Amino acid sequence: MLEELPSVFIVGPMGAGKTTIGRLLAKQLGREFVDSDWYIESQTGADIAWIFAKEGEAGFRERETRAIDELTQKPQIVLATGGGAVMSHDNREFLHQRGIVVYLNAPVEVQMARTAKDKSRPLLQQPNPKQILQNLYQVRDPLYRQVAHIILPTGHTYPRHMVNQLLQQLERFIATTQGDNTP
Repeated sequence: MLEELPSVFIVGPMGAGKTTIGRLLAKQLGREFVDSDWYIESQTGADIAWIFAKEGEAGFRERETRAIDELTQKPQIVLATGGGAVMSHDNREFLHQRGIVVYLNAPVEVQMARTAKDKSRPLLQQPNPKQILQNLYQVRDPLYRQVAHIILPTGHTYPRHMVNQLLQQLERFIATTQGDNTP
């Protein structure tokens, strides 16, 4: 049944495990894995922090929207998006309409533990990163939920176990949507 699965797009806050889960899921499905931030870096030859520093968040978000548009048109990929990708209405439309969107919902405490020592996250290079994460979660959680077909809590189990849970949910999702299309 999973052969019929369209592309899978993973959204969620920084530190939710989008890249880890995406890579493992792609391996299980025998599909290409793409991380939108890595894709942007490969296209520009610059890292995300540099793009933020030179072009600001708005410049980065423009690049991100172009990348999301391109990547969501690829058949049968697993795509991990950046945490802020859902801030753009266009991105939400591309994601929701062109594949199955999985929201990895990570509580702020999980995000803090996973990002505490990561200096490559421009939005967290502030005096109070926990407050930043709380504010981002408050704004973005409704958008993640709006775009998602599947919501998977994260931070409570091993990545391989999460991928197995996700595969079961994807099978149920496909069965349900195929059932809706039966005459």
